[in-house]
Amino acid sequence: MEMTEVFDSLKSLQGVLVKKYELEKLIDDAPKQLVYLKELVESLKKQYIEKNSEYEEVKAKVDELTEELNKTVEEREKCERDMDNVTAHREYEALEKHITEASEKEKSIRDELRGEQDKLASLSSTLKDNKEFIDSQKAELDSMNSQMTETVNGYNESLEKLNEEEKELSGALDESYQETVHKFHSIIRRNKEGIVAVRNGVCTGCHMILPAQFANEVREGESIKFCPYCSRILFYEEAEESEMEDFSTLDETGSLADFAGDDLDDFGEDSDFGGDDDTFEDGFDSDKEGDGDLSGDEDSDLDDGDLSDEDQDDSEDPNS
Repeated sequence: MEMTEVFDSLKSLQGVLVKKYELEKLIDDAPKQLVYLKELVESLKKQYIEKNSEYEEVKAKVDELTEELNKTVEEREKCERDMDNVTAHREYEALEKHITEASEKEKSIRDELRGEQDKLASLSSTLKDNKEFIDSQKAELDSMNSQMTETVNGYNESLEKLNEEEKELSGALDESYQETVHKFHSIIRRNKEGIVAVRNGVCTGCHMILPAQFANEVREGESIKFCPYCSRILFYEEAEESEMEDFSTLDETGSLADFAGDDLDDFGEDSDFGGDDDTFEDGFDSDKEGDGDLSGDEDSDLDDGDLSDEDQDDSEDPNS
């Protein structure tokens, strides 16, 4: 299988996998959109139950006070009727006292009952409003849940088609590339791009400059190469003229001298920059004896620093 075909298959597979993982995320996130509404409805139901419990307590209190008030009124009215039949002064005073106490108790009960009745009316109104709101939220929840189910079903249908495409594209690759396909899945899950171009010696995935030898190997396209920085699969793509870098100006591009020793170590022992130390030492062997001082060379043309005035004049005279 030609490498160009492998790269084309991986590019097609990448498009399928990106859509697949996006759909899987949408399917996974879909129920989360209803979480807030579900929690709200459950919270409202809990509040409703608590309010209803309070309502029942107040209602029981109102019924109790009503019954007590009726007994007190009945007792007072009985004493008032008995007053007509009293002949003894002591009995009259006792009944009068009893009537007074019953009247005071009646007033106290009426005041308390009025307060409880107001509370009961307020609770009743709150419960009614809460129930209407709960019903509306529940209806909205049911509607959203129905819409979500329909949407997720559509996602699943699309996902099933993508799974078939993925299986077909993966199966088209030789068995020797199946491990690469497995890595490819992980890379796309993490970066959304699993295969990217190398243009002008730069990985277009992470925009890092690749070592020259490594970039040449990618250009040759004889095997699968992974970016040493972002782990994406690389393929060569010719850079357009507008994208070509100008490395002639050192001020803009920098040099190896700009890297600290630790940065150079990162290239590893097998790197073009981390090879045999003799490569660097041989370049400076010729300068070691003279310590780089050109003035020590008897044959140097620069040794005659003392030019005579006449020679200088002659050199300056354009007619000489």
